[in-house]
Amino acid sequence: MILKVRDKSIEIGKKTLIMGILNITPDSFSDGGDYLDVEKAIQHAKDMVRDGADIIDVGGMSTRPGHEEVSVEEEINRVIPVIRRLTKEVDALISIDTYRWEVAEKALELGVHIVNDVWGLQYDEGQMAKLISKYDCLVVVMHNQDDKEYEKDIILSMREFFNKSFSLIDNNKISRERVFIDPGIGFGKGFDENIEVLKRLDELKDIAPILLGTSRKRFIGTLLNGVPPKERCEGTIATSILGIEKGVEIVRVHDVLENKKALLVADKLVRDKK
Repeated sequence: MILKVRDKSIEIGKKTLIMGILNITPDSFSDGGDYLDVEKAIQHAKDMVRDGADIIDVGGMSTRPGHEEVSVEEEINRVIPVIRRLTKEVDALISIDTYRWEVAEKALELGVHIVNDVWGLQYDEGQMAKLISKYDCLVVVMHNQDDKEYEKDIILSMREFFNKSFSLIDNNKISRERVFIDPGIGFGKGFDENIEVLKRLDELKDIAPILLGTSRKRFIGTLLNGVPPKERCEGTIATSILGIEKGVEIVRVHDVLENKKALLVADKLVRDKK
């Protein structure tokens, strides 16, 4: 399926797409402070596209556990100078990683193709959904919650969350073909919950195409005996390949080249039915 969005198009199903992470933040858990300089950020984005990224996901506020919330103005000031150039200089879809409609609006005005919302359009009172409808962009709705407690089966709880997101999507006449879901690994989930969701990803693929974001996350560090974030590439690749087997269409990663090499092999084994 080919989706046309603004000046670009994206094909779903032919190969696993790669979303490269570009954090314009001082405190992200893995690469905080690495790309605060605009020139460094632009060069890193170009490097990721060269290495195989189909999408560049720009974020201006860390959402790691215990993160410090910044003002809307500060978030805008971090991402907009970078996005203004990326939309002109990079041959890839550009995504804005934010749950604040004010930030998304500024990014969409500059030509961004995707809104990646870690609160699944449920943070505000429908403002983000209205904005997405207006610009007819793509959207990623992620599962999230404030605590790690689940009174019922976790997949059932996640499906109920996504039902609320899709009510907003339908009420704002957003085409469901333009929506991806993200299981939210590391968000509102502990170690055991993360593992269970990964094992059961295929139980969510009937809702919408899945984007999987596990890159360098804490549960991988735990499994690898406490290695720091930048040494979790191999563990991330293992989850990317598992995701492909379970129907994932996009992986969101820091280490684009390494994941690209692994996905080329995995796609041949999983997607090529000949």
